[in-house]
Amino acid sequence: MTPEELQRLLDELIAGWESEVVEFKEANDNFATSEIGKYFSALANEANLKNKDAGWLVFGVRNSTRSVVGTTYRKDKERLHAIKKQIADGTDPSITFREVHELTTGSGQRVVLFEVPSAPRGIPIAWNRIPYARDHESLTGLSITKLEEIRAQSAGFDWSAAIVPDASRSDLDDVAIQLARQKFADRASRIDRDTIMGWPLQHFLDQAMVTINGRITRTALLLLGKPTSAHYLSPAPAELTWKLEGPERAYEHFGPPFLLTTSFLYQRIRNLTLKFLPPDQLIPKEIPKYDQAIVLEALHNCIAHQDYTRNERVLVTERIDELEFRNAGQFYDGSPEDYVLTSRTPGKYRNAFLARAMSHLGMVDRMGFGIREVMFQGQAKSYRPLPFYESDPSDHVTLHLPGRIIDENYSRLLLANPDLKLSEIIALDRIQKKLPVPNEMMNTLRKRGWVEGRRPNIHISAAIAASTGQKTQYIKTRKQDDEHYKKLVTDYLEQWVEAKPNELRDLLLTKLSDGLTEQQKRNKIRNLLTSMRKEGRIVAIGIKRSARWRLPFNYGPAPAKPIANEG
Repeated sequence: MTPEELQRLLDELIAGWESEVVEFKEANDNFATSEIGKYFSALANEANLKNKDAGWLVFGVRNSTRSVVGTTYRKDKERLHAIKKQIADGTDPSITFREVHELTTGSGQRVVLFEVPSAPRGIPIAWNRIPYARDHESLTGLSITKLEEIRAQSAGFDWSAAIVPDASRSDLDDVAIQLARQKFADRASRIDRDTIMGWPLQHFLDQAMVTINGRITRTALLLLGKPTSAHYLSPAPAELTWKLEGPERAYEHFGPPFLLTTSFLYQRIRNLTLKFLPPDQLIPKEIPKYDQAIVLEALHNCIAHQDYTRNERVLVTERIDELEFRNAGQFYDGSPEDYVLTSRTPGKYRNAFLARAMSHLGMVDRMGFGIREVMFQGQAKSYRPLPFYESDPSDHVTLHLPGRIIDENYSRLLLANPDLKLSEIIALDRIQKKLPVPNEMMNTLRKRGWVEGRRPNIHISAAIAASTGQKTQYIKTRKQDDEHYKKLVTDYLEQWVEAKPNELRDLLLTKLSDGLTEQQKRNKIRNLLTSMRKEGRIVAIGIKRSARWRLPFNYGPAPAKPIANEG
């Protein structure tokens, strides 16, 4: 706002005086942040209940005289604007001032006007976990009646369908509109393409269901809006963030129009080439680390199902071995497994208007097939590990998309068996990730000769090893019979009469299956020696660190071990 606009606003607020959505304070530099947080919560909640766009906390005005007296509160601009982060850190859900305005009046008095955004529909704002309200001019806790009134707003409310009164055609991006026409024409099989390309703009936008009777919606601004139009969606950030983690770090934010910027975000991802050796071939097969269609499907799902009332961004984190997609709000209808393992079609949507528009523009499939057919089957067809959803107690959906080959034999098996059922691929994927598999499915995989071993060390089977040229690897990972290892121990003791515990450990560590962890190998060795002692095949001479293992008929002093010829 200009100084003149701020002065007019201040005059209007003083003329109307204090109400549930306006609070005046003299406020010196020591005014407590905790008190500001309480007023922020109260004014945000009351603005919601009074159907106001914002509430106002004004410093520099005296209550008793209704006069401007000025304030010394945080005269340093950096300190003043740091209050935004402090408020965001203490509110739940995290939200902060839309703007902090400074005004110097004609008489030289400094006034600070804090613009408090209305609480999102259906979600009360709490400060340090306590929601506040106003009772006339007094600060109080949010009553049960007011709390339920706010919560009831979420029933049947579609954030994405709301009209933005101040937005117009000039707030939409021309390049995004042209691309939207082309994508709409690609999807509309019943209408001639030239007809669609010749429609008047308003008619096209209404037919694509991004506008309503020519009026600009939040959906229109998200998908087709200019970057400078994002302020109409405040306090929702309307932002996608790409973040690179690892030896190198980087990030970039992407705003509207999402129809274009999702592809820009994809281009930031380091899409290297993965290699694995197909069965009985000498030339490695190369596949890209990530498939563009799969990445965009995951990203578009985040946009379509994001809970925008939480005022959060969609976050895409790139690590060395995976992409992680995170959006606010749990699955709205069903669970991820419903859409992977069955042909479930969602019956309701958090953002129904937005989902419909994205479907018309070819960004998502509203029948629920995208997760199964694009992401899971798409990963399987290119022999990559499958995506997986992470349970998130903080009310978010988190999708992990692997970007590495975990077990080459999994990829070889998929390459050699293109007709595998998705349920079988999911089970094999879980095995390569060392995750449990239901007994019934495990039995099926065993019957087909694809896996062997005992839980939790399930590994590649002999049949698969032979068919994929992995015979050496199979021998290294195959579980040997315990008698094999016991024979190694007795052979050693027959040769050298006795052995320290660490000598037998070193003997067996390199012989045990590579399918065991280091700790599992040590446990295995301890159990083997205990078993042999109980069977009477070996005996312990001495105790603890001085103990020696011998065969039961060798009780005399051990002969000296031969010394290597040094000359």
